[in-house]
Amino acid sequence: MPELSVIVHGPDTRGHLAGLLDSLAAVPPPGVEVVVAAVGDWARETAEAHAAPGTVVLTLPDGTGDAEARAAGAARAGGRWLHFVHARDGLPAGAARTVAERVADLPDAVDVLLLDHVRTTWDRVAVPGPDGRLLARAGRTDLPLDEAPRLLRLTPLLGNRAIRTAFWHAHEPHLTTDDEPFAAHAALLLADRIACLNQVAYEERRPRPESLPPLTPQQRYALVDRYERLLTGAGDRPAVHAVLYDVMVRDCLRTFARSALPDPVAREFFRRASQAAVRHRPVRYRRPDGPEGIRRALLEEGAYSRYRAFQTANRARRATRSTLRAGARRIAAGLGDHRYRSALNRPVDPDLAVFAAYWNRGVACNPAAIAAKLGELAPRIHPVWVVSAGNAPLLPPGTDHVVPGTRRYREVLASAKYLVNNVNFPDAVVKRPDAIHLQTHHGTPLKRMGLDQMSFPTAARGLDFAALLARVDKWDYSVSANRHTTRMWERAYPSRFVSLDHGYPRNDVYYRAGAEDIRTVRARLGIPPGHRAILYAPTHRDYEAGWTPRLDLAALADRLGENTVLLVRAHYYYGASASPLAGLRRTGRVIDVSSYDPVEELCLAADALVTDYSSIMFDYANLDRPIVVHADDWEIYRETRGVYFDLLAEPPGQVSRTQEDLTEILTTGAWRDAGAAKARSAFRRRFCEYDDGRAAERVVRRVFLGEPEERLPPVIPVEDRTPAPSPEEARA
Repeated sequence: MPELSVIVHGPDTRGHLAGLLDSLAAVPPPGVEVVVAAVGDWARETAEAHAAPGTVVLTLPDGTGDAEARAAGAARAGGRWLHFVHARDGLPAGAARTVAERVADLPDAVDVLLLDHVRTTWDRVAVPGPDGRLLARAGRTDLPLDEAPRLLRLTPLLGNRAIRTAFWHAHEPHLTTDDEPFAAHAALLLADRIACLNQVAYEERRPRPESLPPLTPQQRYALVDRYERLLTGAGDRPAVHAVLYDVMVRDCLRTFARSALPDPVAREFFRRASQAAVRHRPVRYRRPDGPEGIRRALLEEGAYSRYRAFQTANRARRATRSTLRAGARRIAAGLGDHRYRSALNRPVDPDLAVFAAYWNRGVACNPAAIAAKLGELAPRIHPVWVVSAGNAPLLPPGTDHVVPGTRRYREVLASAKYLVNNVNFPDAVVKRPDAIHLQTHHGTPLKRMGLDQMSFPTAARGLDFAALLARVDKWDYSVSANRHTTRMWERAYPSRFVSLDHGYPRNDVYYRAGAEDIRTVRARLGIPPGHRAILYAPTHRDYEAGWTPRLDLAALADRLGENTVLLVRAHYYYGASASPLAGLRRTGRVIDVSSYDPVEELCLAADALVTDYSSIMFDYANLDRPIVVHADDWEIYRETRGVYFDLLAEPPGQVSRTQEDLTEILTTGAWRDAGAAKARSAFRRRFCEYDDGRAAERVVRRVFLGEPEERLPPVIPVEDRTPAPSPEEARA
C-alpha cells in the first residue's frame, strides 16, 4: 500500500495540468501513487499524454463538479493518505515526496496533516502567505484542534492539507461538497488530532476574478450559511468556537467591503451576516479596538445605513490622502476628450458598427468578412471603418471611414452599438454597458500570447499586462477557429467574454471561391498558366530587429526551375519599405507580394505554402493543399517566444531544417506525397475544426441579430467539406 495518493482532479481549463503531471513524472517519488480524475476531453487527453506509467486516469464527463471528481479519485486511491490537487494548481518540486515522508511518521490517531502553500495570480508567482507563521508556532507535535484553534485561520483549501484515507471515507458525507472552504474547515473540526508540516507543498493558482462568472445573490448568501453550519458543528468547544466566529465576521466584512454588490443584495447579505454575528457571538466576546471594532459593532446592530456612511467616510479620507500624495489634479482634459465624453452621454446607436483591423491598416481579415456578411444579413446596420490617414487612400471606393484623432472618430466610437476589431481598440475607448465589443483575433496561436508571454521577456518587450487585461475585460465575444484556439484564448486572456466557436470568417473564402476566382487572381499576380506557384510567408521574430529572408531566394528559384514562381510575403510588422526583395522583383521568378491584400487571395493562387511559424499555415490548411514548414531556428524560436505545442511533432506536412532540405522536398515530389497528405489531414482535423465557409454568417446571426446558438448553421465536419479547387484543378 502506498503511503500517499495524490488525487489530481478537475478540468484543465487553464492549461496547467500538463506541467503538473510532468513534474510528478520527472522524479516519481517512492511510496506515492497518482490518480487523475480528469474532467472533460482536454483533461483526459492531457493526462494520457503526460502522466507517468502506472498513473491511474479516470475519465469524467464535462461539467463534473470538484466534489464528485475528488470522490471518484478517492474511491480509486490505494494510499493510506490522500492529497487533493486541483488540475489548475501546482506542486513544488519534491512536494509529494516530502508529504509522503511526513505522513509515514505519523501515528494512526492523526487525521489531518496541514501544509504550507504559496499563491500564484496572473501577475505574481509563488507568493508566500501568512500560513507559515501559524504552522511554525504549532511545531511538529500532533495535537487536537482544541489546543491549537488558531489553525482555523489557515487558508481553507483542501490542497494545503493531507487527509488520512480511513478518516476521509468515515466522514465522506461531510467532506464531499463543492464548497471547498467548508470541507477544509470541516476536516479540522472532525479530526481527532492534527499535525503540521511547515514546508511549502502546494501552489494555489488563483484565476482573475474578472474571468469567473459573477456570483449570484444566493451564492453570496451561502458564505454566511457556511459559517453558521460550521459553528453549529463546532459544538461545545469554546476556544474553537471563538476563533471560528472571528474568522466568520472577518470574512463577511471583507466580502461586504470588497464586493460591488447591488444595493438589495448588499442589504440582504448584511442582514444575514448581522443575524449570524448576534446568534453565534461567544460568551464574554470582546470586540477589537479601533475602526475594526466599530465595523463589528455596526454589523451586530444591523446598522446598514450607518455602516455605509462609515465606509464612505473612510474611502473619502483615503482618497484625500491619495490626492495629496499625487499632487494637484490636472485641470481639464483637452477638447477632443471633452467631445468624446459628451458623445458618451448620448444614447447608443443600435444601427452603427465600428470596424478596425491590424491597428487601423484598412478593410481586412475577420472584421472585413464580418462586415461583408453584415451587409447581406443586416443592411440596416451601418459600418464605419477606422483607418489611419496613410492607409485611407487605399480603401475600396465608397468605404465610410474615420481617421483616428478626428472629431467624427470620437463620436462614432462613443455612440456605436458594435465595435469589431482583430486587435484591441485604444485604452481610452470606454466600454459602454449597452455596447458590444467583438474580438475576432487574427490567427490560431502557435506562439504564446497574452499573459502566457510573462515568462518570455523577449516576446513581451515591456508589455503592460495590467493594461492588456483592462482591454480584454471590454470584450463581450471572442471568435475561435478550433477548440485549441478557444482554450488558449481563455487561458491567455482570462476574462468573462463568451467564446464563439464559429470559425474564422476570413477563411470562408477558402470554401466559396471557384475556379474562375483562382484564375483571375493568378493572372493579376502575373503567374504564367501552367506554372507552379509557391507562397513563402515567414513570421516575424522578436529576437531580430528587422526582416532578412532566411533563404537564398534567388538560389532557391534557380533550383526549382523555370516553371516555379515564388510568391514572397514578408510579415506585416516590417512594412513594405523594409522588404529586401527589390533586386529580385523584376526577375518574374520571385514576386514580392508583401503589400498585396487580401492575403487570402495569395493563398488561393498558391499551389503550396512554405512557412515557418506563421499562423497562415492554419488558414491555408483549409484548402487541403501541401504545406512545408521550414524550421531552421525552431529551438531558438521555441525558447524565446514560447509555443503551445511542438510543431515539429505535429506538422501540417513536410519539415525542412536547412535550405538544402527544403530544395529537396520541393524538387522531388515529397512536398505532396502520401506522408505529407497524412500529416496535413490530422492537422486539418485539429485546427480547421470550425472553418467551413459559414463562419461569418454564424457570427453575424449570433452577435448582430441575437439568434440563439441552436438556430445557427451547424458546422460541417472536415471530412464532408469541399475546399476551393486547386490551381491545377482550376486550369482543367
